[in-house]
Parts: sequence; structure tokens; C-alpha cells
Amino acid sequence: MAPADEENNEEVEEEEEDEDVEEGEEVTDLSNSDVCTKYQEAAKIVNLALEGLVTQCIPGAKVLDLCEFGTKVMEAAAAKLYTKKVNGKAIDRGIAFPVCISVNNIVCNFSPLETEETEPLKAGDVVKMDLGCHIDGYIAVAAHTCVVKESPDDAEPPKDEELSKCAVAAYNAMLVAAASISAGKTNTDVTKAVDRVAKAYGVTPISSVRMHQMKRYVLDGVKEVALKEPMPDDPEEEKVPDCTFEQAEVYAVDVAMSTGDGKARPGTLRTTVYKRNVEQQYLLKVKASRQVLAEVDKRFPTLPFTMRHLNDVRSAKLGISECVNHGLLTPYPSLHEYSGKVAHFKCTVLLLPSGTTRVTGLSIPEYFKTDAQPDEETQKILTEIADAEAKKAAKKAAKKKNKKKKK
Repeated sequence: MAPADEENNEEVEEEEEDEDVEEGEEVTDLSNSDVCTKYQEAAKIVNLALEGLVTQCIPGAKVLDLCEFGTKVMEAAAAKLYTKKVNGKAIDRGIAFPVCISVNNIVCNFSPLETEETEPLKAGDVVKMDLGCHIDGYIAVAAHTCVVKESPDDAEPPKDEELSKCAVAAYNAMLVAAASISAGKTNTDVTKAVDRVAKAYGVTPISSVRMHQMKRYVLDGVKEVALKEPMPDDPEEEKVPDCTFEQAEVYAVDVAMSTGDGKARPGTLRTTVYKRNVEQQYLLKVKASRQVLAEVDKRFPTLPFTMRHLNDVRSAKLGISECVNHGLLTPYPSLHEYSGKVAHFKCTVLLLPSGTTRVTGLSIPEYFKTDAQPDEETQKILTEIADAEAKKAAKKAAKKKNKKKKK
């Protein structure tokens, strides 16, 4: 499968037009071509960061260094765009979700402090990378899974059939889910599609992972998609309300699969990723807590951040607990799956007039191969996706050829 990149961006540019609105009213969805472009640009940066991180996953690499590398790539790329001020104000742009590098049984959300570094990567380690960028609050996110090779020159890492099966299942489930998120369809349609893929490959969706609608400065929107259909004995608060997708919406298509029971749990690692709960207010008693909250309100008022990027990490360690206990900050704990191998893929999709367009995410590494086959319905969808991408690639190649002829 081709990565979601320039070919999709060209399609977006060709199809989006502004709708008439009342003077002074700001349109913040995909019916506004400027908004669409900002999503595209954020998506390009996300893909660039992922591509760079994959090349950095070598034996001896430190997780902390990888997190900082991805951060610098996104910040540098975003800083080059939209440099002109609008109404005297600079356009906000940068990190929408801090770079997290989760190794082996860690599923997601691991972004260590400088004082709490883990062991360097070694050959055979399974690396899940997760990150997000925004331009003017319009967010693009992605996640990818790769395996550390013995050396960068090696064609493939050590073979692991179980992991390969899990990775292929997670990636194909992401593709099928992305194709299923279209105007008029429901979240239950998508959940059933993901569940069907998981059963065909004999793996388990990680139930704590959810897909979310995204809006301007909103990473986890109200509309959600579960990876598994609820069981009768599941707690009521874990069940996802039914919803219907609409044109001009944006979604993070997030899929994690396990060869085990799929029950990811918080471990012993310190939680470092948090998000301000803007609806909650409380008069904090501890000075360190007030300092942390004041900095968060100023620098990270709506989107997730890592403690590592706060000015005084030592003080933050003391004050963050009170902020969490009173609901001022929402924690993103590092989740662990000890019962099996894990793979994680995520992409961003735009619901356009012509259909759903995937704008982030890399191709699955070629070394993930399995004899397991998808069910007939899933295979039909995957074939349609492959055919559509082949047509886009051919169209793009023809355009380049014509440009060279004109020169």
C-alpha cells in the first residue's frame, strides 16, 4: 500500500471549495479550503517525522533521544509554515500530541523524563511510535510499528510470525476502518469491520484504544469508535454511544492489536503525558501545583503535553498529582500488554465530498508477512483500496511525465 502523502493532498486541493457563510463567521471544518490545507500541511509534517523516526530505530538508540528527534522534526517543519501574522497575531502551530516511543509490551503513551531513561533499543525490539502535529489548531496524528534490525544495512529484522500476523491484522484493520468511516455510516459499522479483521487473523483488539473525531484544538472529540463490540458484563461507562459520521468531519483511526487477551493496563512507569481539562476549575492548595497549572494554561491550554517540556520538571513532579486528583489535568498513562505481542497503527482521515481520504500513516514494513488470510469481505475492501491507490499513483506519474515534456 502507498503511504498517505502528496497524492491524497492533490486530491484534497482539487475538490475542496469554500461555502458561502455570513460575513465574520469562521468556518472551521473541511468545507473551508483553507482549513483543509492546514490539515494537509500538518499531515505532511507527521509523515515526515514518522519516516525519520523509523530510520533512527537502530540498536543502541535511546527512547528519550527518539522522542526529542521527532519533536524537533515537527517543530522545525511547522515553524517554516504560515509565518505571516493574521490580525497582528502569529498562527499557532506545533506539537498536537507529544512523541511517544513504546517498546515491546508497552502499548502507547511512553515519553520518558530525562532522569528516567530506559534501556537502549536492541535488535528484535518492537517499537510503536505515536505523535501529532497541528497548524492553527487543525490536528493530524499517526502511529506506526517497526522492528529494530541487527544493523541498518540488514534487509529484515529477526523473523517473528506471531508479531507479523498481529501487525498485518492491525494495519489492515486500520485501512478497512478508514474506508468504513464515511458520511452516513455509524461507529458500530466500523467496530464490526475491525472485529471481523481481528477474528480472521486470530488476534485481539486492545479494548482501551479508541478512534476519535478531531476538531480544531480538540484531539478526543465526542464521537468515538470502539475496537471491540461491548460484552454484556462490560461497565456502562466503557460502552461507546452510537453516532453517525458526517461529511467534512475528521477522524483519528487508531488500531492496536494483541496476540494475547487485549487487556492493556497501566504499569509501573511514570505517567508523563497529560492534557488540560478546560471545563474543570479548582483552587489548588499547593504552590507547586499552582505553578504547574499556570504554565499549562499558558503554554498547553488545550492539547496534550509531556512533563519533560515544562520549565521546572522537579516542581512539576510535586504539583501534578493535585492537578490530576481534582480533574484539572487528564493523564495519558503508559499502557502495558503482558499477555502477547502488540502492533499499533494510526492514521488521520478527512471526510470529503468524494469520499474518505487518508492523509497520514506510512506503509506497513515489508518484513511483516503472514500466511493468515483476511475474510472475503475484508479482502474485497483491501483490493478496492489497493486499486484506488494504484490509479492515483498512475495519475501522479502521468502528471510528472507531462510536466517534463513541457520543459
